[in-house]
Amino acid sequence: MSTPASDALVLFGATGDLAYRKIYPALQALIRRGSLEVPVIGISRSGWTLERLRQRASASLQEHGAGSDAAAARLLALLRYVDGDYRDAVTHQRLRAALGDARRPLYYLAVPPSLFSPVVNGIGESGSGDGARVVVEKPFGRDLASAQALNQTLHRRFTESSDFRNDHYLGKEAVQNLLYFRFANAFLEPVWNRNYVSSIQITMAEEIGIQGRGRFYEEVGALRDVVQNHMLQVLAHLVMEPPVGADSEALRDEKVKVFRGIRPLAGEDLVCGQYEGYRAEDGVAADSQVETFVALRLHLDTWRWAGVPILIRAGKRLATTATEVLVRLQCPPQQVFGKAAAANYFRFRLGPDRVAIAIGASTKHAGTGMDGESVELYVCNARGAEMSAYERLIGDALKGDPSLFAREDGVEAAWRIVDPVLNLPLAIHPYHPGSWGPQKAEALAEPYGGWHCPLEA
Repeated sequence: MSTPASDALVLFGATGDLAYRKIYPALQALIRRGSLEVPVIGISRSGWTLERLRQRASASLQEHGAGSDAAAARLLALLRYVDGDYRDAVTHQRLRAALGDARRPLYYLAVPPSLFSPVVNGIGESGSGDGARVVVEKPFGRDLASAQALNQTLHRRFTESSDFRNDHYLGKEAVQNLLYFRFANAFLEPVWNRNYVSSIQITMAEEIGIQGRGRFYEEVGALRDVVQNHMLQVLAHLVMEPPVGADSEALRDEKVKVFRGIRPLAGEDLVCGQYEGYRAEDGVAADSQVETFVALRLHLDTWRWAGVPILIRAGKRLATTATEVLVRLQCPPQQVFGKAAAANYFRFRLGPDRVAIAIGASTKHAGTGMDGESVELYVCNARGAEMSAYERLIGDALKGDPSLFAREDGVEAAWRIVDPVLNLPLAIHPYHPGSWGPQKAEALAEPYGGWHCPLEA
């Protein structure tokens, strides 16, 4: 049974960086598709006016959106503004008045995690939470205990069905296509298991550094920033069992099973690195031990995947910018032609500039000899205008569709995987900007054919 759509959108953190770069362009796109016609109430403690917020939104659309068009004009007309401290009851009373007749608002919390609880409590105490939904941005906690505490705070004011924990990776077309490719193609199922797959790798590489976010990164690090959420979600799409139905809960049930099947991470399965020059960044401690690179080996104890090594690495200031998955298959049991052929594989390029699905195979060179070469059978899903992740996710939240959002038990199960190593005194290995991370990380992948390095976009 469908749920009623939200009748207002309230954006906490309306003057912030996330709203500027991602949210206002997504709202413009939703209007262009005819999917947004409700008031958009910005709320911040910046001392701004509605006119200044409209100027900020307009600048956002010029830089990151579709510029000045009819949808931009419509968004500016839908904007409202409430200024005040999120912890002040008066602010929430003003918000309640600004909502007017709206009874099913969607609250979007584009604010630091430390403000989640004050905002949620303020909404509840003002009587504005009944019938509402709330979107919470990652990071959802900084460890298992804090994630559990945040879940308890949400549940005091909202039901689980009204909680939308946002991981924008789940809204990416390429990540959704990975899931679709798995379950829409019958040829994949016979080989998608420990009998044929020799290893799984996921690499998320970024050429950029921390881009002035030193104070934020000092509190987070690579493991919390992208592995516990983005990379584990991608892994779940790769290895989950087929959902028993098409509803959102069936899909999320299978993801939770994956997370529960992964052994808690041990120190010997983790390598941390820090790029040279990181400690000179603004907001970074001179003796910082925060990792800007992480490589890890996971073990998934399920019937399908037992014994298959899962390797994940992510980092800043690496050789290129790309997110790529490589699923290597076992080599043929006999080398009929004398010379060993390369192992077959499936490669999924998830962006940012290229999206691809490719199958690695071997084919014969022309001539009298039985010599071969490696080729790729290439599938590209680059047709038509791609919907941005934030457009998709905000649209789904407005409709009440939780399919692409993390559920309480899934978030906590993911934290259980990394929680044991978060406070270990691990060595931080330096690496050169523009490399593939510290040399120490090579040893993790060496027994399985080494790391696969994505080509430049």
